[in-house]
Amino acid sequence: MDTMQVNKVFAALLVSGITFFVAGRVGVILVPHAEEGKAHIKIEMPVAAGAAAPAPEQPFEVLLASASADAGKADFAAAGCVACHSVGEGGKAGVGPNLYGVMGAVQGGRPGFAYSAALSGKGGKWDFAELNKWLIKPAAYAPGTKMSYAGMPDAKKRAELVAYINTLEASPVAIPAAAAVPVAAAAAGGAPSGEPIGVMLAKADAAAGQKSTMTLGCIACHSFGDGGKNGLGPNLYGVVGRPQASHEGYAYSAALKGKGGEWTYDQLNTWLTKPAAYAPGTKMSYAGIADANVRANVIAYLRTLAAEPKPLP
Repeated sequence: MDTMQVNKVFAALLVSGITFFVAGRVGVILVPHAEEGKAHIKIEMPVAAGAAAPAPEQPFEVLLASASADAGKADFAAAGCVACHSVGEGGKAGVGPNLYGVMGAVQGGRPGFAYSAALSGKGGKWDFAELNKWLIKPAAYAPGTKMSYAGMPDAKKRAELVAYINTLEASPVAIPAAAAVPVAAAAAGGAPSGEPIGVMLAKADAAAGQKSTMTLGCIACHSFGDGGKNGLGPNLYGVVGRPQASHEGYAYSAALKGKGGEWTYDQLNTWLTKPAAYAPGTKMSYAGIADANVRANVIAYLRTLAAEPKPLP
């Protein structure tokens, strides 16, 4: 091959290389390099307008009246209760006591099991309401209990579980009937009568309010007796008329401490409707009580928690 042919071959290779390089640069300009892991087309899913809010939770008594014991048996297994408790007649105690015949039994009094002083000192007997309170959060029901289970927040599952526990005896206790709470009314804000809280309180039922503090789970965070200890929430004895965010020994949020004033009936009613709206930033995680009648009953009960209840407005 002579020098002329070598030069031609070299020139051809040089032109090809330059062409390839220029084409690559033009390609990068026209089609930018994709950054790895980054989406280049953003697809936004439409949000359904007017999505229905979750249905309000029915009171425990209502759920219990229609609860399935068979579902409760499945809940018992799923929650891991079988790891600590036997359920057959004459069954041995394990990490926890045997549960056969527990309905109606003295709390902390089943033979063959070493209960904590916290539970054996409670007194009283296990009934539907007490089992429900216990299952919400054992550590709140009996501070110092040996029961390490965190609790069952789902009221429907608690009702099923209690219905199942009730079957663990020769003659199960009859489950009381309960009238259902109108769900539509609750979803619309309960009983939006527009009546002042004073009028509502005049016809409120304090005993029903006490039951509501159980079924709504208030007892999981608050104590109600004179001198009771603070829990996740402050003790509520004497709360009506007390300065807001003032109970000794409880660390309130800045949101509530900044409110000022006393807990009047009107303030309690507004607070219980929706705590997060009353004091944005509050530590209180409870969503609120939509039903005005239930709120009035609860406030009527709180009023009784004092040596000298405040006069009604």
